[in-house]
Amino acid sequence: MKAKVKWSEGLQFVGTAESGHALVLDTHAEVGGLEAGPSPMELVLLALGGCTGMDVVSILRKMRVEWARFEIGLEAERAEEHPKAFTKIHLTYRIWGADIPEDKLKKAIDLSLERYCSVGAMLGKGAKITYDYHINPERSVDLPGD
Repeated sequence: MKAKVKWSEGLQFVGTAESGHALVLDTHAEVGGLEAGPSPMELVLLALGGCTGMDVVSILRKMRVEWARFEIGLEAERAEEHPKAFTKIHLTYRIWGADIPEDKLKKAIDLSLERYCSVGAMLGKGAKITYDYHINPERSVDLPGD
């Protein structure tokens, strides 16, 4: 796997993956960023959500579980001192559907976090990863931009 990041301006970079897909990386204005894209640590958190989300969806499909909507909220705590790595990460899985078997959802999440999610495996070496799940919750995960 290969990728590159190319400086644009300020602290902004454009990253291009081997697949050819590109995205903007940036940071907060108070540290010199232009706030034009997610920070590298935000991308790591998003990568975890995408990794486990793809696993869970794939596993639920194999289990023939149908759903109408699925999302994962992620919250992380970071160390006070540099390099300020993640120390704790909590995932909140939320799924909506007519008949979601709780045992199958839990099994899919556990398989993802214990066996399949490579991002989770890497982050779990330095951070405690926990989760909870909600079937047909009354509200969505609170996220910026919602």
